[in-house]
Amino acid sequence: MIYLSRFQFPGRELEYSFTMNQKRTCYDTFYPFLVLSKHCLEMLDFEPVTILYGGNGSGKTTALNVIAEKLGLERDTLYNRSNFFEEYTKLCSCQGGDGSGNRRALRMPKGSRIITSDDVFDFMLNLRSINDGIDRKREELFEDYLENKYSHFTMRSMDDYEQLKKVCLARSNTQSKYVRRNLMDNVREHSNGESAFLYFTDKIKENGLYLLDEPENSLSPAKQQELLKFLEDSARFFGCQFIIATHSPFLLSMRGAKIYDMDEDVVDVKRWTELENVKSYYHFFKKYEGEFE
Repeated sequence: MIYLSRFQFPGRELEYSFTMNQKRTCYDTFYPFLVLSKHCLEMLDFEPVTILYGGNGSGKTTALNVIAEKLGLERDTLYNRSNFFEEYTKLCSCQGGDGSGNRRALRMPKGSRIITSDDVFDFMLNLRSINDGIDRKREELFEDYLENKYSHFTMRSMDDYEQLKKVCLARSNTQSKYVRRNLMDNVREHSNGESAFLYFTDKIKENGLYLLDEPENSLSPAKQQELLKFLEDSARFFGCQFIIATHSPFLLSMRGAKIYDMDEDVVDVKRWTELENVKSYYHFFKKYEGEFE
């Protein structure tokens, strides 16, 4: 499915004109101006899966943030907008699509969002914080259980009713049952990779546009391949469109993906096996091929 078919960036001449008009201001940077135009990137045409490949500083994250800002997509964490971000996005334009190549008015499906590494990292921290709180409460309940089980409690008024229930519960249950009755089970704390993968599967629903910024972070090679399958299936069977910034060879191998090489002086479309990062992996393992046999 194609919800966003084309995105137009200002281009070098328009950016140069704007920045020249700002030269007398106190700002020493005009970000995101002069980032994407450095590689002559003026327009992106999208498929159900489109990948922005490139190293640090290539502008792939900037491109995602600009698109997300222009479309008003949901996001969980703040990002580096700068004082000129709004001016820049005003100079951008975009078109929708119906999946058959026909242009139409742009209308984003509900729930469409951008997912960044910061979103995933914050999710993992929050999960650990919740578990820490539950563990501290559990220790308190252990002490509460012993106090109630062996106390000589006498109910004197209705104000003591809640305490009486605790005493009865402690005397009629084992320590573990008492704690479970009074405390939710721990939110299962997975490894970083498992938590990151769960975040993607929770946020990505049917029929939506999703911008993913380096989703391979925190994922092992096995989990990256698991995410690859999930994204392929979401695009093929569940009406999702993805725009992904990555240099993971596993994600770059996604079937049918259109890949823009942001490292080229003029951004160009390439096959995943033509990318320098992928070829580096190939030559490295080829060098040690004998040790795998």
